[in-house]
Amino acid sequence: MGKLRFASLGSGSKGNATLVSDEETMVLVDCGFGLRETERRLARLGLHPRQLDAVLVTHEHGDHLRGVGPLARRYAVPVYITPGTWLSGRLGEVPCRHWITPQSRFAVKSLVIDPFTVPHDAREPVQFRFESHGRHLGVLTDLGQPTDHVVEAFSGCDALILECNHDRYMLEVGPYPPRLKRRVGGNWGHLANVQAAALLQRLGLDRLQRIVCSHLSEHNNCPELVLDTLTPLLDGDGSRLTIAAQDSGLDWQAIT
Repeated sequence: MGKLRFASLGSGSKGNATLVSDEETMVLVDCGFGLRETERRLARLGLHPRQLDAVLVTHEHGDHLRGVGPLARRYAVPVYITPGTWLSGRLGEVPCRHWITPQSRFAVKSLVIDPFTVPHDAREPVQFRFESHGRHLGVLTDLGQPTDHVVEAFSGCDALILECNHDRYMLEVGPYPPRLKRRVGGNWGHLANVQAAALLQRLGLDRLQRIVCSHLSEHNNCPELVLDTLTPLLDGDGSRLTIAAQDSGLDWQAIT
């Protein structure tokens, strides 16, 4: 029986892509890297694009969508996408397209997937919860606030990939223009470290084997600040915390 596991090809404003597999099925959540870079990052994990059973798209922003169309067209990988994201017109034609209906469960082979609406400044954004062999993984990035709906949707996971985009003070004094600061820090933007910590407390920490901090801003955050914010929630034991880096990503993490 295959274990549910996951890896990151890279996470941040320059590109995001997450692999989820249970050894029977392998999907890629988003592909924000160009085709050659995606091939290179997959090869780093010993993988080829033809091993992918699907690409799931969260929303249309370039750091999540850029490589989806080229990857799907080159290797005939099925794409799962909401109608709103499709209507952004940023994907182009793909050989095989499946509609995602938010809050409606679907499956890709042996992986059961629940897509949930989240507050983000895109047309019809979703994030995903995966289930296989009795284990649950939440992929939860690109949301401006931890709503009750989000808490309900992602409670009880065994592992969580969670956005820790910015430190509020670094964002305030950083190089972004005021309009962009308001967007990033607003209710339809990205989670601050303190918001991620508050969300984790509401979700409950006892069951979580792995907490992967993702989508860190290179201008408005740093790993040390993230870990300093979240480690106290775990009684000072940071062994369950990991950072998904922009350049190096994250190697396979198994959920036992």
